[in-house]
Amino acid sequence: MIQFLNEYPETLPIDERRVSAWIKRTAARYGRHVGRINYLFCTDERILEVNRQFLAHDYYTDIITFDYGEGDTVAGDLFISVDTVRSNAEQYGACFEDELHRVIIHGVLHLCGQDDKAPADRAEMTRKENLALEEWADMLAP
Repeated sequence: MIQFLNEYPETLPIDERRVSAWIKRTAARYGRHVGRINYLFCTDERILEVNRQFLAHDYYTDIITFDYGEGDTVAGDLFISVDTVRSNAEQYGACFEDELHRVIIHGVLHLCGQDDKAPADRAEMTRKENLALEEWADMLAP
């Protein structure tokens, strides 16, 4: 089950049914199936609070992923700062919706076991994000 919970003060452009199907498809590519995934869309201040409280980090970020998966089941809570996603989109010259989908799938890739701490791992994460985003575009094509 995938839930999208919005604490952000604006409605977000997320087609929950399609995004859920995309998430399941992406997890399946890595031999996983989806258990319970909760996306919580929030402000910078909320994600900073979560970062401080649970990770002892004192900085803003676009996503924090708490992985509760076991075996081949992906499950977790994913906090996404809409503020940071918006500023990243501006910084990278991307549209907000594309950047939001990138961060959504980034969290799923973490749940599937992809790390992004080392430079080589970050490059692999980006490659996998781009592949998933191509599939997303294909799913939207008529």
